[in-house]
Amino acid sequence: MAAITKSPFLLKFLLLIITLAATTLAADPDLLQDICVADLNSTLKVNGFLCKPSAAVTPDDFFFKGIAAPGATNNTLGSIVTAANVEKIPGLNTLGISMSRIDYAPKGLNPPHTHPRATELVFVLYGTLDVGFITTANKLVTKRITQGENFVFPRGLVHFQKNNEDKPAAVIAAFNSQLPGTQAIAAALFGSSPAIPDNVLTKAFQIGTKEVEKIKSRLAPKS
Repeated sequence: MAAITKSPFLLKFLLLIITLAATTLAADPDLLQDICVADLNSTLKVNGFLCKPSAAVTPDDFFFKGIAAPGATNNTLGSIVTAANVEKIPGLNTLGISMSRIDYAPKGLNPPHTHPRATELVFVLYGTLDVGFITTANKLVTKRITQGENFVFPRGLVHFQKNNEDKPAAVIAAFNSQLPGTQAIAAALFGSSPAIPDNVLTKAFQIGTKEVEKIKSRLAPKS
């Protein structure tokens, strides 16, 4: 330690490493003022959103009722996610939190996906779900959860929720980011634009071109 303190270069390098380590632990940057309501109409792009002028801030910037009622689950997957993030609640800008409500029809699925910018903690409102995530060691961590119970999906790991019951289910999900981001695995691989070349997918999944094209046709973005 004495050698480090005697060398300004080594001391600066050590401080840089500590600073970088500290910043990588934070999901979102800390706020530098009381509020920074997102200006969603600004054409300037920053890491987050620019602040609205204080005079333009209203109570509605901090309010959202979209997760009060169940969402419509009459779709192919039998689930719907209603986000309460900074795009819906501008007052969340720089606060590093958001929520979602996820509703599941009987037998519904929230398919394998990741949140690149946040850890997710779910609370079951009603129903029963089979949930799980996959570690980078390819280990599946899975659990059946029911009303009043919690489960955590670590940041960036592939995870899912499946309602295997004959009754609807719903959860409230909390995130340590104002905009966690969601990347659905199947849609990302087979529905990207421009499309991933077929020969990449055929080799990765050990299937034929016809199978790739069939999956792509089902997951193609709706125009």
